[in-house]
This record gives sequence, C-alpha cells and structure tokens, in this order.
Amino acid sequence: MIVTIEGPTASGKTSLALKLAETLKTSIINCDSRQIYRYMDIGTAKPSKNDLSRITHYLINIIDPNESYNAGFFVKDADQYIHYLFNKEQIPIVCGGSGLYLRSLLEGLFEHPPIDSKIREQLKKELCELGIAHLYERLEIVDPVFASRISATDVQRILRGLEIHSATGLTISQHWQKQLKQTRYNAFKIFVCPNRDDLYAKINARVEKMLNDGLIDEIDTLLKMGFSWNDYGLNTMGYKEFKPYFSGKSSLLECAENTAQHHRNYAKRQLTWYRKSRFDLTIDSYSFSLSDVLGEIQSRYLRFKEESGANHCQNSK
Repeated sequence: MIVTIEGPTASGKTSLALKLAETLKTSIINCDSRQIYRYMDIGTAKPSKNDLSRITHYLINIIDPNESYNAGFFVKDADQYIHYLFNKEQIPIVCGGSGLYLRSLLEGLFEHPPIDSKIREQLKKELCELGIAHLYERLEIVDPVFASRISATDVQRILRGLEIHSATGLTISQHWQKQLKQTRYNAFKIFVCPNRDDLYAKINARVEKMLNDGLIDEIDTLLKMGFSWNDYGLNTMGYKEFKPYFSGKSSLLECAENTAQHHRNYAKRQLTWYRKSRFDLTIDSYSFSLSDVLGEIQSRYLRFKEESGANHCQNSK
C-alpha cells in the first residue's frame, strides 16, 4: 500500500507529508514536476535543507533545469523507490501536485503511435514566433480537460498535449478515457484542501516569502550558470514571470503580482480538476487531527495486509 497526498499549490501538502513520514518512519517520493530540478529551491517551494536531511526524499534535485522529464520517467523512477520501501516494510508517501504523474503511476501510461518529429519542430517554431500563451489558448480549445490540469506556462506539457492531438487526432484526455484502467497500487489518497480564500492568502504569502528568501538572487545565479529562460526549468511558473524584471521592462512589484496571480489561477484550475477525483480522506491544512489521519492510514494498511495474506493463501492452494 502507498499513501498519496494531493492538493492545489500552497495547500500544505509538504507539511502533512513530513509529519506522516516522521511518525510512520518512512520516506517521501516527490511528485512535483518542478522540484525535480537542481538549483531551483526557492521558486519551487522545496522542503528546507533541514527537512531534507531529517526525512529521506526521493526524486528531488535529480536533473538540471535544461533537461526534460516526463510521466514515463517518473513512473519508472517512482516504481523503483516504492518497491525499495516495500522491501523495508515501509509505507511509501507520494506527495505532490502533478496530477498527470500521479495518474500515470496509479493507472499506467497510455499507448499511442510514434509521433513524427516534424510535428514537434513545427510547434517549437510557433512557440518562438507566437509565444506560449498562444499555444496554451489552442490547447484550451482542443483539450480543455488536460489544459485545466497544467500551468499556462508549462511549455513541455503544452507542447505534448498539442503534438499528441496533431499526431493521433485524439487529445490526451481522450486517450486516457479509452485506456482500460488498471490498478497498479493500492493507494490511500489524501486531498489537502483549504477554503479558497485561505488558499489564495497562502499563495500571496508564499510569493512574498520567496522574494524575501532570495528568489531574485536564485534566478540571477541560474542565469550566470548558463541556464536560459527557454530552458524547461526557468520557463515555468514562479520563474518565468520575472523575465521582464531582468530585462528592465517591468518592476519587481509588477512581476511579483503576476506571479501570485498565475499561482492563484493555477490553483483554481487544480481545484476544478480535483472535484472530479475520488479521495479516501479530505482535510484542510490547519484544523485536522494528525492522530485521526494516522488512524485512517493504519486501519487501511491492516485491511490491506489481511487481504493480501488471504489472497496469498488462496493462490497457494
């Protein structure tokens, strides 16, 4: 059995994961598509260095900002650590807001024919000429469900959504619907969901804290290291908004306000998507009882062990 912790950005997933991992004496598998990048700590709201040293985290700081990563890589990597923890008789905790990664982990990847490289090349050309906003608007038209699950600045996934549609005539969402669902793991799914006003206030406070913690210096360091605004990492929400500041076209305050607005918009889209999902437990981020959450997990784990033992006995007859 695994535990998954989902929820919109800034909802409090990391805090809950740390508390559960510490009590259950287990580790956390990151399911955030930006915390995979090295050197990008503040803008991705990674756990602190103290938390990372106190609780083992997997799939954090695994690639450079100019490298690509996708759901297929995630499933392969996460499977490895999940089974490693199973062998230690620990309950893996998978935490993060990347719905595509988590769905792929729990239900499997969908299959599609090979895609002509010319399609991706044409889309990249349009990206350079028309900008990511134009491509995202197109994605919203052809696949509004998938568009609602990703950031409007997520270049890699926007291109992926458009190229799948161009190559197959079906959207990613339609491919998911056609796929025969499989249950890859017995998962206890937790949804962390503050009310919207509280969530937006937390997002605004988070952006302010990121700036106070040195986000601008972090971006400046990345640029001096040779990474560019077109790289996968810097071309994501929380970083891309500050490009006009570095080019002298906008003030720091304007960029910060845009960052907070983009995060609020993203959280709104996430909440819309999560309403269609099923969870075993839904909590807010401030008034829940940790002991109650642990009790629910342990009860489910005991049932899982009993059922697994019963199935093993039946299969051995």
